[in-house]
Amino acid sequence: MPEAAQVRPSPEGVPGAVTDPRAVRGENVTFPGAGDTGVNGYLATPATSAEGASRPAIVVIHEAGGLGEHIRDVTNRFANLGYTALGVDLYTREGGPPPMNDPGAVMERIFSIPDERAVGDLEGAAALVLGREDASGRLGCIGFCMGGRYTLLFACTSERLDAAVDCWGGFIDKATLEERSTPERPTPPLELVDQNPSPELGERLRERASNSPIGRSGREIKVDVYEGAGHAFFADYRPSYRPAPAAKLWAEIVPFFARHLGSPR
Repeated sequence: MPEAAQVRPSPEGVPGAVTDPRAVRGENVTFPGAGDTGVNGYLATPATSAEGASRPAIVVIHEAGGLGEHIRDVTNRFANLGYTALGVDLYTREGGPPPMNDPGAVMERIFSIPDERAVGDLEGAAALVLGREDASGRLGCIGFCMGGRYTLLFACTSERLDAAVDCWGGFIDKATLEERSTPERPTPPLELVDQNPSPELGERLRERASNSPIGRSGREIKVDVYEGAGHAFFADYRPSYRPAPAAKLWAEIVPFFARHLGSPR
């Protein structure tokens, strides 16, 4: 059974801030993922909605630090807009995130998660939100850092997504620092579109996506590089946070999802 979770106000001034936590209902949930193994998640929905109303959904994939307070807050921000939003814990089987003060341990953890398992867990997340009685049938996905990579991978291998936003997902062109592929990461997501990342890699992504069947069909594809913003510029709890680019990103994300998922209100 879902377990009610406390919804806290967003940090002051962040893009899309939830200022009234009573507007959002939060729950800790577990759902079947790859191999029917239970995967943890955080589900956020608007606290009130019109009778019989249906809502599009957004899956939120965490950064290397896991499904922590920042990602839960981002999930709340989408619920505050009117979406059903689900933050997925891809570290469930590991019992939580790696020690973030140990870069080697972080990379080892990230590289050890099999792509097939991660996609299976995301398919389970999609099944959960699309199976709700209030689901409109439209689904988006957004991910940050390692979650950006999995967003791109999910978008390239699943039929469920109607819109996807990859925020600086690294290692989309190779499996590890030295290897193009590994048993856990057999195919770089960049090849499926047919420094973390660098602008040059973003341009390669734009070119491949535009020339893919999806791009040729006329569907919207956009790759942006924000001036003065490095990796993790949206993570408001880290020194890398940049308020102006973060606000610009949010101002792009919100109408993008509205165009492709439909109005959440």
